[in-house]
Amino acid sequence: MRNQSVERNFIIKGRRQRRRRWLFVTSLLIILTIILCCAMLYFGNTIYPVNVVLRSLMGEEIVGANFAVNMIRLPRMITGLFAGFSFGAAGYIFQTMFRNPLANPNILGITSGSSVAAVFCITVLHSSNTVVSVASVIGGITTVIIMYFLSRGRTFSVGRIIIIGIGMQAMLDAAISYLILKSGQQDIAGALRWLSGSLNGSKMSEVSPLIIVVVIFTPILLILGKQLSMLELGEQTATSLGVHTDKMRMILIVSSVIMIAVATATTGPIAFISFLAGPIANRLVGVSAQNILPAGFVGAIIVLFADIIGQFAFEYRYPVGVISGIFGAPYLIYLLIRMNRKGEL
Repeated sequence: MRNQSVERNFIIKGRRQRRRRWLFVTSLLIILTIILCCAMLYFGNTIYPVNVVLRSLMGEEIVGANFAVNMIRLPRMITGLFAGFSFGAAGYIFQTMFRNPLANPNILGITSGSSVAAVFCITVLHSSNTVVSVASVIGGITTVIIMYFLSRGRTFSVGRIIIIGIGMQAMLDAAISYLILKSGQQDIAGALRWLSGSLNGSKMSEVSPLIIVVVIFTPILLILGKQLSMLELGEQTATSLGVHTDKMRMILIVSSVIMIAVATATTGPIAFISFLAGPIANRLVGVSAQNILPAGFVGAIIVLFADIIGQFAFEYRYPVGVISGIFGAPYLIYLLIRMNRKGEL
């Protein structure tokens, strides 16, 4: 009896420690996100005093500052914040649910599906930004539907869906290359700019759908965090615990894909954010299916920081997707080497 009491106290103590660590790290991530948001409002071709930036945000008419802060920097900052959060949180859902760090929207071809639709609209149909955004969302969702039907079997297989996703990505990337090669010179620049993933030209009217999607689907993902932790234990274990695995998996996938697709439609496919955010959050907080918020803020931090670096650290300005790709590619190589040594590949 005494041993049971000691064991129970030990479990409660460990749970409290993990909870305190989660709160501490998440608070630090939120603070760092706020600092980077402020930096994006402050820095630019012209550095305005802090009081001028604040007065402009409050609606006071200040020549020059009002346009720079409210029309350029604020939409850019909000777009980076919500797109980074979407990429980070949704990527973490995929990696946790499929129990594989390679199972993220970039590797599985979801962002490539969005990109094919967007490039087709840009180079063939010469569509407006609104049509490109809608087509991008439809392309991402369609890719997931096709992957789901191709991976169906008697039982769910993580390996099967990852292999199919990698194949889909290769095929879709080839389609993108074909569209660019066949497009006119006047369309190539726009397509490549979209494909690089950029916050340039962000507008409040275009980021509104992304904000709405994040506000709606983030609570859904948080509510389903317990079911996600059970899915992480495996198909049979989750079923024995009373989880309707197919239903929960479908809800999680649809919610995550919509967030990814709308974020991609807004900024283009920013490389490696959904790939990096989850593992970094797990390292900081500890492995848990409740790391959706930390992963989202890590994604936002990477996007905001990469955009600041791309804008001000070099002689020429680079899109955020180029900088995040520089960060992410070495990590992908490291991860593949580590998985190969453990016999996971």
